[in-house]
Amino acid sequence: MDNSRLYPIGQQDFRKLRESGSLYIDKTSFVEKIARNSSMYFFLARPRRFGKSLFLSTLQYFFEGQRELFKGLYIDSINWDWEHYPVLRIDLNVEKYVESGMLDSVLDNYFKDWEKKYGVETIADSLSTRFGNIIKAAHEMTGHGVVILVDEYDKPLVGNLNKDENFEHYRAKLASVYSNFKSSAAHIRLVFLTGVSRFSKLSIFSDLNNLRDITFSEEFADVCGITEQELKECLHNGITALAKYNEISYLEACNELKNNYDGYRFTKRGSEIYNPWSVLNAMAEKNISDYWSMTGKPTLIAEAMHRFDQDIESLLNTQCDESTLLGFDLRNSSPLAMLFQTGYLTIKDYDRHSQLYTLGVPNREVTNSLFKELLPQYVKVKSGGDSETVVRNIINNILLGQPEKLVRNLDIFLAGIPYDMKMENENNLHNAIYILLTLIGVKAETEVRNSDGRIDLVVKTNRFIYIIELKFNRSSQEAMEQIEEKQYALPYANDPRRIFKIGINFSTSTRHLDTPIIR
Repeated sequence: MDNSRLYPIGQQDFRKLRESGSLYIDKTSFVEKIARNSSMYFFLARPRRFGKSLFLSTLQYFFEGQRELFKGLYIDSINWDWEHYPVLRIDLNVEKYVESGMLDSVLDNYFKDWEKKYGVETIADSLSTRFGNIIKAAHEMTGHGVVILVDEYDKPLVGNLNKDENFEHYRAKLASVYSNFKSSAAHIRLVFLTGVSRFSKLSIFSDLNNLRDITFSEEFADVCGITEQELKECLHNGITALAKYNEISYLEACNELKNNYDGYRFTKRGSEIYNPWSVLNAMAEKNISDYWSMTGKPTLIAEAMHRFDQDIESLLNTQCDESTLLGFDLRNSSPLAMLFQTGYLTIKDYDRHSQLYTLGVPNREVTNSLFKELLPQYVKVKSGGDSETVVRNIINNILLGQPEKLVRNLDIFLAGIPYDMKMENENNLHNAIYILLTLIGVKAETEVRNSDGRIDLVVKTNRFIYIIELKFNRSSQEAMEQIEEKQYALPYANDPRRIFKIGINFSTSTRHLDTPIIR
């Protein structure tokens, strides 16, 4: 029976989880697949807070032969010798790596313990040589090949993407340490790496020609995260408690969980996956909230998206091929690869004929997290109650069919666009409005195609449709003429909702919207 006090929130140690009687969604069938696989080297990329560390911990205790921890789980029923392999597990997620010596300190702590444990008498000067000596000594002492598990292998690099000197220092250091995966192959049983991106210049992926990247593997699609079936089977009591506490039905609770935390997909034909961190928090708190965003702000992502100066709606609803999606180096990748690898975009569909992936934002929680961080990149919103009042007014104006008041409040909002922003095109202005409307929960579409052109912005509610043409240092009259000449309202002629046509112009000299034309 699942119970709020037994939800393993933040628990990444398999032993502690099992000994405490906490909820564990059985992923040990994937442990068997790893153990029986002919490949010796594995790599798995998943977004943060997706259970990578717990899976590595599960591998650790399995290869250490601690069968008592697996009692009642799938892997306890298979034919396995449960021998005790020497396991070297490195967690690089313990530091922020803001200074060049931090990686040395982290690795030195691990190496000292292992040198003592496996009787390494001569301590070499370099970290790379020390690691190689440890691997050899562990093999010779135990008679079993060494299992090496590296959690967040790229953390020092991801944290220094915009700091050239630190990035190169950590790249060289990690490359030398990881070179032992190849040079010490005779002493190794398994290497399993997790991380965010495949940094090609780190040499791991080019040197290990038999490395198996299971990031997009259908066989391992559900290795991390929670499937629909697992949610219903393992968390039924939690969903029932959530529904009762919030005075909604069980079905409504399921729909809320799906809309907020489901939607991740990592393979061409795989099922959608729930974010485990958010689901477990929602169960424990009996509340639907944006838990994933609390674990880290996507500042780097927001800055990169703004720097690429692209239409945000198009960027977040697009197609690409697999090579773009892999983005072999996060530092020099396209914004699509960066967004996918960090969890802000996911696979929505795959067309086998064109071999293109359709990408989209996974769910409501991720949308809120990303757009809240994006908004300050386009509009310097004033702090305090005034900005909140403006946003509330915009919501009410849209819902109540008040186009004149809507434009006035948009003008107040857009006055926050900073003077140093690049204004050579209309993208920043469109993006600012699109982000705002998405955040407040309004269905907004930009660059909507019709037979004779593209409508800048279409906003729909249950009662109204707003067709907005936004000019840039021109005139509101010209904007309205375009709406009429290109018949932007024609596709909605049979729609029972009231249609508002709004032509407006933004002046970069005054930083305000000119008097609108509304019909």
